[in-house]
This record gives sequence, structure tokens and C-alpha cells, in this order.
Amino acid sequence: MGGIMIKNEYGIEQHGLEPSRTVHWNNSIPQLVEMACARREGQLTNMGALACLTGKRTGRSPNDKFIVKDSITEGTVDWGKTNKPISSETFEKLLRKTTNHLNTVELWVTDARAGADTEFSLPIRTITTKAWHALFARQLFRRPTAQEMVTTKPEWVVISAPDCLADPAQDGTNSEAYIAADFTRKMVLIGGTHYAGEIKKSIFTVMNFVLPDRGVFPMHCSANIDFNSEVALFFGLSGTGKTTLSADPKRRLLGDDEHGWSPRGVFNFEGGCYAKCIKLSEEREPQIYNALRFGTVLENVDMDMETREVDFDSARFTENTRAAYPIDYISNALLRGMTDRHPKAVIFLTCDAFGVLPPISRLTTHQAMYHFLSGYTAKLAGTEAGVGSEPQATFSTGFGAPFLPRPAMVYANMLAQKISKHGSTCYFVNTGWSAGPYGVGHRMDLAATRAMVTSALSGKLADAPTTQDPVFGLHIPNHVPGVADELLIPKKSWSNPANYDAKAKELAALFTKNFEKFSEVPAEVKSAGPRG
Repeated sequence: MGGIMIKNEYGIEQHGLEPSRTVHWNNSIPQLVEMACARREGQLTNMGALACLTGKRTGRSPNDKFIVKDSITEGTVDWGKTNKPISSETFEKLLRKTTNHLNTVELWVTDARAGADTEFSLPIRTITTKAWHALFARQLFRRPTAQEMVTTKPEWVVISAPDCLADPAQDGTNSEAYIAADFTRKMVLIGGTHYAGEIKKSIFTVMNFVLPDRGVFPMHCSANIDFNSEVALFFGLSGTGKTTLSADPKRRLLGDDEHGWSPRGVFNFEGGCYAKCIKLSEEREPQIYNALRFGTVLENVDMDMETREVDFDSARFTENTRAAYPIDYISNALLRGMTDRHPKAVIFLTCDAFGVLPPISRLTTHQAMYHFLSGYTAKLAGTEAGVGSEPQATFSTGFGAPFLPRPAMVYANMLAQKISKHGSTCYFVNTGWSAGPYGVGHRMDLAATRAMVTSALSGKLADAPTTQDPVFGLHIPNHVPGVADELLIPKKSWSNPANYDAKAKELAALFTKNFEKFSEVPAEVKSAGPRG
């Protein structure tokens, strides 16, 4: 069943492996699907996608992620809860354990690239014990030519061994799972977790470390362009509308998650999309729905075993159901993944369940830095374990704190430099609640949000007259085409203005409290936050 394979001249023995079983090299998509099914790693749905389960770990394991602390990283990584250090000796022990495991099982090797711009891209290799993980890597990373697969030496290697479990007492880990990056060896070890997203995000972390030194701002954002080649970036945490708003049929999708802003323009790190698919429907998100066909990997979806129909509304295994598919499954995607134009608009998305932030506001450079560093959204009651009846504020630096190995100001300064140099306008868009908090008010109308985003992207709001919000200091446009003026000022939509004032003051205090952790931030950035 192996069929024709494209074997790289740089063998896996160069990574210290001496496999005793079959090694599969750069298989085609149909081959990988066939092998995954034959090995009972997954099952085909009625739409043709491969459905796989990841066991007890249905998302990333941030507490099990480590970076080797050595001469390269000691003074450059922002050590703490997110970036936990391990010694080179501990990594070496984990490497031996993982290598010994890999030498006894079948292996799948995938040679690929991270980064559409060849000047800044990274040749990478994944070695895994699962055919479906190889399929995931093949679809999510950028695909080299057949010749490049043969001759290109990988610069970084990701070794994924889901069934290799760590012993915390012996191996220096926090659990049986481990995600460990060594910037000297240029290697990532992943063990004890079947969640494929760790493969993708480990390379994103690598890009976030290496690119700033090359003048490239790495970003956790989606990006699209209009038919005049004007670029827009969308930053936002899960549930804020990043995927929905960037998947605009009137614009071309550059990418849905990871990009670099270089001196030459903007480029996608990936060759695919990794979309959440809980409550997915053809009516609401037709582009994503129609991408769930042969070659796509579905993670942790609920499926009728007789008809093979997927129940996208079901959270039987997790709310974090996912679909991994190549970007060319999106009909209006820009397949080259890069543009020589610089962003005209940079949009920060938040879902404010407190209902006090304006639906759209324009940011100064210092405000953009403040809100980039804050990375605010609010989780809703009942959507996650531990979230009570009140909305819970969530802050994630750069809208992607788990993947930022360097100090926060490295990225915030790059944002400021890029938008200043290229004249980009930053906007803060609230896709959350209006006329009251969650449970009282109502969710922002998607059509109104799209009208506001369209006006922002067209440049109509760049110099439009504004009113400054007295609590948050945000510059709210006085008028947006197609949107009722009273919707733009949140307080006007609340039936009780005193309740609005109290809730705005509450959220402002949460912003201020969160920002206390940034001790090295210039005074003008600190003062760009809420005043309440």
C-alpha cells in the first residue's frame, strides 16, 4: 500500500534515528488517507473527510510546553508561566526516550516549509508515528515541489510520538505529555498527546522566535486582500469572529491564522487552515463547510457510525472540534500566500460580553500597542468549565500569548514600527454584546459588523470625525454608512445609563489590573488605556 514515495537525500539517521520498521516518505494525500483508515486511526465521513479522535487531550497542553534554556535562549526568551525552561540535559533524556520509541514503530516523514516568502521561509520536517498526523502536517504546512522534497535539507525537525509517555518523576515533565523546543538543536519533541494542533503551533512558536531578528513581525492573525490588492489583518482570540470576518467572498483570503509582516509585505506561514467547526453550518460559513471534503482532517467530531454523517452541533468529545484542510479548498484563496503590499487596515477583534465597548473605534499608535499587549476578549457563561454566570475577561498578549517566546514589547514595538512606517490604520471592533451585558443585551448584528469592517477596509473611517469614549479613550466614528448612529455609542443603547457606567468602570479596572504585569512599557502606552 505504500506506493511511490519521495525520499529526501537527508535521511532520518541524521536525526539520530535507527528505525527497525517501515519509514514512509512524503506520501500523497490519498496514500495517507488509505493508511490512516487501514490502521484504524480514523474513519471517512459521508463528506469524504477523515475523522480522527485525539483521546483525553482534545486541545493544546500549555502546562506541558518547555523551551531549553541555553546560551541562545537565556537572555532572549521571556521566561515564566508560558515559557517554562528545561535544561539541555533534560531535553537529551526526552530525546533518547522518544528516539527509542520511534525506532520500534512505523514512521511517516513529511518535508515541508513554514512561510510563503522564500526569503524568510523555514524548511521543516515532521516525523511521526501516525499516518493521520502526517496528513495533518501535509495539509497545514506549505508544500514544496517534488524536487525540493528530495534535495532540501530541513532546518527544523518536529518529532511527534503520541504514544510515547513521559514519567514526570524521571523525565522532569509535568505530566505524561511534553512539547519541548530546543533552539540549538533546532528540534521540537512532542509526546504523550494525540492532539495534532501541537505540531502546527510548535512551528508557529519557532517562527515567533526567529523572525523578529530578521525584521519580520510574526502575527497570530488572519489576512485577506481586496481586488485592488489592499491588505487587511484581523487579530482576535477564539470566538471573536476572526475566521468569519476574514472569509469574505468579496476579498481574497491570504490565510486564516499565522502571518509575517516583512519589509517586502505580508505572507502566510501556512499552506492550510485549522478551523473550529463546532456548530458549523453551510448557511453560516459556506466556505469552511465546503472545504470539509476528501483530504481534510476532522478532529473530535461526533459522527453517526452507520450513515457517517457528522453532527457539528455536538460537543460530545469537546467544544474544540477542528478541521484541517489545504487553503486551496477555499475558493477565493490567494494560493501564493503572499503580497508585496502592506496592510491598509489592522483590526483587533474582541467579543465584549460586558456590552460596554463600542462596536468600532479607531486607535492611535499608542492605543494600538496597549490593546495589542492586552489582547482582550470575554468568555461567556456556560461555554467553558469554570466560567460562571458572569462574563469572564480574558487577556492574551498579542492575541496569542502561548506562542510568543520573546518579551511582549518586542512584538508591540514591531507593530508600532510597521503601522507608523506604512501608514496603516488600526481599529478595535467589538463583535460581542450591545444594549447590555450577556444575558441582558443582545449580540451585535453580524450584518452591522460587516458594514463597519467594510467601511474601515475601504478607508472611509481613517479620517472620519470621531467622539472619544470617556472611559476607554477610544475614538468612535460619528457615522458609519449602513449603521444606525445610536448603535455606535454603547451607552445610548443601554436602558439604564447608570448600569452602563458601573459595568464600564468594572471592565476598565480589569484592563488596568491586567496591564500591571507590563513593567517595562513606556508611560505613553500605559496612559493609552482606560481612564475609569
